[in-house]
Amino acid sequence: MAEQADWAFPLEMRPRPEDWRFDLDAALDSVVQLRAEIPEDAFTAPILGTERAGNGIVIREDGLVLTIGYLITEASTIWLTTNQGVVAGGYPLAYDQATGFGLVQPLGRLGARALERGTSASCRIGENVVVAGHGGRAHALKAAVFAKREFAGYWEYVLDEALFTAPAHPQWGGAALIGSDGKLLGIGSLLVQEKVDSGTLQGNMVVPIDLLEPILEDMVKTGRAPRPSHPWLGMYTTEAGKKLVVAGLAPGGPAERAGA
Repeated sequence: MAEQADWAFPLEMRPRPEDWRFDLDAALDSVVQLRAEIPEDAFTAPILGTERAGNGIVIREDGLVLTIGYLITEASTIWLTTNQGVVAGGYPLAYDQATGFGLVQPLGRLGARALERGTSASCRIGENVVVAGHGGRAHALKAAVFAKREFAGYWEYVLDEALFTAPAHPQWGGAALIGSDGKLLGIGSLLVQEKVDSGTLQGNMVVPIDLLEPILEDMVKTGRAPRPSHPWLGMYTTEAGKKLVVAGLAPGGPAERAGA
């Protein structure tokens, strides 16, 4: 997982306000830094670590922050920081494993405007976009959508249609995918590598924002999406040739207990 550090994109890789039809700086101010602390005995600590850093996006006027769920899973402490230097604690309000979305409720006033949500269905392959982490233009990247397709993760995770952007943002976790209209199109999730004719292309997999709309209110009210829980095997699989093979087992999970 990418760590926060003192760095900046070269000027030629950053979006320029005059190239966009919306208030770029105002949109970037909706992106906050997120830091989470996780107990050492937490189930996800050995895999995801006990200190996690990434981004979140203010999506409502009450300060509600949308992020990628693995940053806040089992978190005991969360801190949010705005581009203006305002710091507030956060409460891990909800996490939906099926989509990967997480919600954080600030425990103080952030003073950041909410970024309007768009529709990822209207996003076109080849569309110019901004992939933004916390920190304003210095941490914002000019990018393009190079694919919209299914994504299957080895940890029992599938999206029917994920968004893929390039070049890659080094702080992809919870980064905002902002469309050419200035609206939020998705949340950064992973670093991916694609084979192309000239070699290998690095990019980001983004969870489309359209998956949030049907479940948002239930996540806020109950902490989960309104769908039945699905079985969890605790088995990590990967492709080898044209076959699936077991790459690992979650410690103490059903697959390990069954002797897989």
